[in-house]
Amino acid sequence: MAVIPFITIGLLGLLSLSIPVGIVLFLLGFGVDQFFSLFPLLRGLGNMVWSTSNSATLIAIPFFVLLGEILVRSGIAERTYAALDKWVSWLPGGLIHANVATATMFSATSGSSVATAATVATVAMPQADRLGYDPRLFSGAIAAGGTLGIMIPPSINLIVYGFLTQTSIPQLFLAGLLPGILLALAFMLVTVCICVIWPSLGGERRRFPLREMIGGLGDLLPIFLLFSAIIGAIYKGWATPTEAASVGVGGALLIAAMFGGVSLGMISEAIVGTVKITSMIMLVIIGASFLNFTLSAAGLSSEMRNLLENLGFGPLMTIFVVVLIYIVLGFFIETLSLMVVTIPIVVPIVTGLGYDPVWFGILMIVLIEMALITPPVGLNLYVVQGARKSGNMSEVMVGAAPYAFTMLCMVGVLIAYPDLALILPRLLQ
Repeated sequence: MAVIPFITIGLLGLLSLSIPVGIVLFLLGFGVDQFFSLFPLLRGLGNMVWSTSNSATLIAIPFFVLLGEILVRSGIAERTYAALDKWVSWLPGGLIHANVATATMFSATSGSSVATAATVATVAMPQADRLGYDPRLFSGAIAAGGTLGIMIPPSINLIVYGFLTQTSIPQLFLAGLLPGILLALAFMLVTVCICVIWPSLGGERRRFPLREMIGGLGDLLPIFLLFSAIIGAIYKGWATPTEAASVGVGGALLIAAMFGGVSLGMISEAIVGTVKITSMIMLVIIGASFLNFTLSAAGLSSEMRNLLENLGFGPLMTIFVVVLIYIVLGFFIETLSLMVVTIPIVVPIVTGLGYDPVWFGILMIVLIEMALITPPVGLNLYVVQGARKSGNMSEVMVGAAPYAFTMLCMVGVLIAYPDLALILPRLLQ
């Protein structure tokens, strides 16, 4: 088991040096090859890189990223936020609910938590000071709402999970829909409870004339139509996730053109942003695949399986151990890396215990969402703090804490009621 301390210490040490995650995974793979393998695994690197990246499934990732980039850079985000503000700001917490609602809307088209959090933060943060909101709760709600980008379909992380586990991506999308919506409602309920107990945190509750509220629906309708086109095409069997993503890009361009947001500069910025994000994701996936290859050759998978089996726990206690492992690792490891590094080891153990891989994929996504808003590596915390451009990072961490606890409760609900994730795949398969 010496390989486990090597990987743990090496991963934390290299990340602390601010080395990019993808490069860290390759370096760890080289180290495992040199010190723990009897075979020259490095000779298989070229074939590993090619076989991992040569997948039609992964083509969906740049399309979904581009879709989100177009909607963000064309000004659709600001229109959506203003429309939702008119509908939810009467609740205790006021505009904070618009943060969560807008994040939920864009999660249904973006597929990326970081992109969703950045979008909402850019639009919403100027409102916090102007309307007198507590910066902790306001920014924490944005960070938490952004995590829905990897739960509500289409989700890049669910695509990666499906690719690595050979699980049906349409089934995963269906499974994530109901828990994602319930989690968004739970965020809003927590906000209401906090602002009822401490009204000063919620800022001003505002009501708008019914005519303005109905008029704002026009800015929400295109997003609903785009989401329906993408997800409907996948579930009806008319298109694969990759084909539906390409249709979504065309739809996003059409929506942007309807609102006068299309320009050569906007398209150029969206493409550059897509290339940067996709390159980062693919480097992590390829690096993790090589690391997993070397770890399997070193016998780590069988050792981890034997370790969990020798604990003498039943299936339920084993799941609790897995949940604890993900919570602890989520403090220190970037979320996509955490997924691709652990999936080949954990998923065979979990499915071997009789659990559904679709259900476990959703459970894992909730745990990954928690990692996005828990320090010290929670990416959404840094994204929101960057958009604030003032105050301390600790304020965002404190504001996100109640929502992290809400996610932990959702983990318990999914374990107690697995049909919450499985009912839609069963009904619509």
